[in-house]
Amino acid sequence: MRLRHAIGGVVARKPESRLLPVRTRFTMAKFVLAGRADCPYYAKAELLADYLQKNLPDFQIFKITQHPQVWEEWLKDLCEKNKWKHKCSPIIWRELLDRGGKGLLLGGYNEFLEHAQLYYGVTSSMTTELMKVIAQENLQAHTEKELEKETLQGLIDPLQVWITSASAPACYNLIPILTSGEVFGMHTDISITLFDNKRAEEYLKTLVTEMRNLVSPFLRSVSMCTRVEEAFRQAHVVIILDDPTDKEVYTLEDCIRSRAPLCRLYGCLIEKNAHSSVRVIVGGKTFVNLKTVLLMTYAPSIAPNVVAVALGVEGQAKAALARKLKTIPACIKDVIIWGNISGNSYIDLRKAKVYRQESAIWGPPHFSRPVLSLIFDSEWVNNEFVATLKKLTATGRHVGGILAAHSIATTLKYWYQGSPPGEIVSLGVLSEGQFGIPEGIVFSMPVKFEDGTWVVLTDLKDIEISEHIMTRMTHDLIQEKLVALGDLINFEPYQSERDLAKTDEKTTLPTTNDNQENQIVSDDSEHKTVEQ
Repeated sequence: MRLRHAIGGVVARKPESRLLPVRTRFTMAKFVLAGRADCPYYAKAELLADYLQKNLPDFQIFKITQHPQVWEEWLKDLCEKNKWKHKCSPIIWRELLDRGGKGLLLGGYNEFLEHAQLYYGVTSSMTTELMKVIAQENLQAHTEKELEKETLQGLIDPLQVWITSASAPACYNLIPILTSGEVFGMHTDISITLFDNKRAEEYLKTLVTEMRNLVSPFLRSVSMCTRVEEAFRQAHVVIILDDPTDKEVYTLEDCIRSRAPLCRLYGCLIEKNAHSSVRVIVGGKTFVNLKTVLLMTYAPSIAPNVVAVALGVEGQAKAALARKLKTIPACIKDVIIWGNISGNSYIDLRKAKVYRQESAIWGPPHFSRPVLSLIFDSEWVNNEFVATLKKLTATGRHVGGILAAHSIATTLKYWYQGSPPGEIVSLGVLSEGQFGIPEGIVFSMPVKFEDGTWVVLTDLKDIEISEHIMTRMTHDLIQEKLVALGDLINFEPYQSERDLAKTDEKTTLPTTNDNQENQIVSDDSEHKTVEQ
């Protein structure tokens, strides 16, 4: 790949016969040449070393390149380990093979050139322009090599997936999806570790046996863990399911606080044992946003890689709309879930579309129509639709084992392989002030997945939320976090001027696209608020 015609830049200043006595005087030595991949002087030293190795049988060279972003840290660690002083690229040292490979620092390019001139009668006359060209080739070759290495490593080392509360029904339904190859890709092997308490050990043994009997080509290994100190070792993916609390609680505050110890334990163990690029996905029926923000608090180094699953609520809303429109839920797209996933959330239909709708207007597969333009019954949207979703949230039925498993698997699939182009996905992430949401709370909002990460869709138009609705949603999340962390003794529910906000209240967005003033409507459905 490199410009090997540059060998012409190496000049033997003395006759080759003068080199022969040199080879007889020295024991075989290996020189190590290390440098920044884009360093011109590394390129020049490399050329000289290649020439010497080609012409001197007793001369060996071992080359190391580092990406410019990691070079300084790598050099610092190397020098500290060997007690050397060197601050630039390249660095060259000599290891005597017959003395156990003891390293002897030679220096940088100038020192290596002097050594070649003194002992071998060889120098280099490479031009500056040629040095730069080869340096860029070296950087490109290094990048390609690292990518190839990562790909091969992925084939050799399986993706380590840990599932907490593995005795929960959601885990049983999740396993066949994870081992199908659809989530992480058809070229990725996985190893699954089931993590639970000691009381679930017998069930876990049965589950491990059943998983092995799947004979999945993507499942490299399966194991179980009940020892807390061993949890999340080298984990690439951690799936947090609902954990039952052993302690009996009598108040809402006690219930909120009971989540903190386990999240603290998990957070510390993930920080200590998991892979540095671990991805943590939080599901469950209760306090999903709270558990997510607590994990971020106790595992700050991986906080950007902790998310909460909102697709369960999104799927339930799509199913209700599909029944009304006499279509299938998969034809409903771009329903946005705002706020508290397992509590006070906000169903936004302003961007929602329906595809393949049987009506007088037909179009190609990509043709869609706004959902709100097809539902003429505003009473149904404001009352029955809201009441149905609220009831499911209150009972926890919206995240049964099958739905919870599918929602987690789909979120992971998007995270690793990207979400469908142009499609809006709801996800609980840490707020950085987007859409006027207070910073520091986990809030469900619209995102897209691409290139192995997620991006908040802050460029969406006409999705402003009224101050009243935003305050009501964020208030509860802030209160939960303060109570869980011990900064607040009593949970104080949000109270509006016209009614008392009740926990786990669910609302929906406008049934028309008109920009009318906000108004609050009270009815028999427990004083739900509707923005029109």
